[in-house]
Amino acid sequence: MSGFESLFKKPALPPTSKNLKRKLEPPIESPNDRYKATRIELSGKGKARTTVEDAPDDDDTRDTAMDTSADGDSFAAEADEDIEDEEGGRFFGGGITEREKEILDYMDDEVDDPGPEKIDAAYLRRLAVSFERKINKNAEMRAKFEDDPAKFMDSEADLDAEIKALAILAEHPDLYSEFVRLGCPASLVSLLSHENTDIVVAVIQLLGELTDDDVDATPEQWKELVDALLDEGVLEILVSTLERLREQEHDEDRAGVYHTLEVLENLSSQQEIADRLVDKTGLVKWLLQRIQVKESPVGQNKQYAAEILSILMQQSAENRLKLVAADGVDQLLQLLSPYRKRDPAKGGEEEEMVENMFDTVTCLVDEEGGKEKFVEAEGVELCLIMLREGKMSKSRALRLIDHACSGMFGGVVCERLVEAQGLKTVFGSFMKKQDAQTTEHLLGIFASLLRNLPADSPARIRTLAKFVEKDYEKLGKIMALREDYSRRMWAVNQQIRAEQDGLDEEQREERQDEWDLRRLDAGLFCFQILDQIISWLAAEDDGARKYAAEQLTKSRKSLEAVKKNLQEQLDDLDDTKEEGKATKEMLTALISCL
Repeated sequence: MSGFESLFKKPALPPTSKNLKRKLEPPIESPNDRYKATRIELSGKGKARTTVEDAPDDDDTRDTAMDTSADGDSFAAEADEDIEDEEGGRFFGGGITEREKEILDYMDDEVDDPGPEKIDAAYLRRLAVSFERKINKNAEMRAKFEDDPAKFMDSEADLDAEIKALAILAEHPDLYSEFVRLGCPASLVSLLSHENTDIVVAVIQLLGELTDDDVDATPEQWKELVDALLDEGVLEILVSTLERLREQEHDEDRAGVYHTLEVLENLSSQQEIADRLVDKTGLVKWLLQRIQVKESPVGQNKQYAAEILSILMQQSAENRLKLVAADGVDQLLQLLSPYRKRDPAKGGEEEEMVENMFDTVTCLVDEEGGKEKFVEAEGVELCLIMLREGKMSKSRALRLIDHACSGMFGGVVCERLVEAQGLKTVFGSFMKKQDAQTTEHLLGIFASLLRNLPADSPARIRTLAKFVEKDYEKLGKIMALREDYSRRMWAVNQQIRAEQDGLDEEQREERQDEWDLRRLDAGLFCFQILDQIISWLAAEDDGARKYAAEQLTKSRKSLEAVKKNLQEQLDDLDDTKEEGKATKEMLTALISCL
């Protein structure tokens, strides 16, 4: 690296907390601070203050000579007293008192510092012109003195400072439109190919600040700026930048990777852009490769790569299918395999990385192809080991199996779960005291097994047997849970009815989402799943039907209450998609059986 590039070196990446917004240390100064830093410093460089100094005269010379006389000590003391008096007097230092001098100094400071310059379109135009000049000057100097970096060092430093000065725009998003009109986004994107990595990183940092969700920009302002960047091919260039940076060799490259991922995270908040990143660039391939790099301890960029991958997979089914086709399920399961018996370091980058990888695989198994790949890669077996022996991984593995078994294409996973002796594991876990989230996932697995296992198949028969064994022990807990959730739903529905009284139709419509969320918080989903399970068992086993009816009678209910719940689910169902249509058929069949 050239010596002058050290002028642009960035600080090393610090460890981060999952709940804090990522920032490099030391904290990045605000755009206003950057703007002010570019102004001429007042101290020693501003307007000179006028002071009056008395020139030495003959009397002073004679006084000095007299100090050498034998009896000069007394006279010298008197002279010192005179001087001391004059310092506080009217005739010393230009004939002003100390108080007057302080006032004049204050007024001078006010003149020297007129306050921050008004940030408006005119200011931005001046800044843009200066920015373009710095780009051209640097290009000219680099071409002229290609083999002598010292001669274009100053132009590089000027360009770096000019890029940082543009950060003030983040505080004035109303100027984004003018910024685009001036053609600045094109210039910024072109600088991403600059030979000096530090210039590239400075541009990436600026893009991160301008597109950050903390910026008080309207959706229209943000979109106009981002569209201009997209038109210049910013996504492809950012990904190619990731590929050319050597973060293992240089700290500034490591910072460049970090800030590039930051920009990509900002941009991928829009599904359309996230889809384009996956479809039109090599980002997913790079992310998969990056999270497979062995590091001890796990670094910030490795964890960030895992997080970006998770974000992209949550955006659309198309993105998930592309990662499935790229063998992403198998690669991620291999990366998760070491955590089947050991936990990642708590509270660090490694723990967050593991959570993000679980999130990504969970997204993938929601797709039909992802379920098949999950079975092929022995994902069911890995999750069962985690359920039996894992600690941190146990709850994540349970959620993963729940998602893999669910839906109209979950049959292949359900069959493998039974074949792999998974019934003993999940039912054993169910009979223990569990938190609400664990209970929800276990109930989801049971409902999927009853829905997806073929009729009269060995796997289905084994599953039904588990519910009725030991005098309907498992079904007994199902009925107890139903009673508990029934009470919760009754209580929240009473509250909602009281709030609905006196409201007109429009007011009720406005609050409907709020009430639905409260029902979900009270356990609506579990309540619905429980009645699906009870209905399946009642439909397929006379003994189970009788037992369920007896338990309902104890709380003055009957299977009609279960039937009513299923009908409500059917009425609220969106059957415009294949999954909804399949669920509608299932609920209709269960209602007819009751």
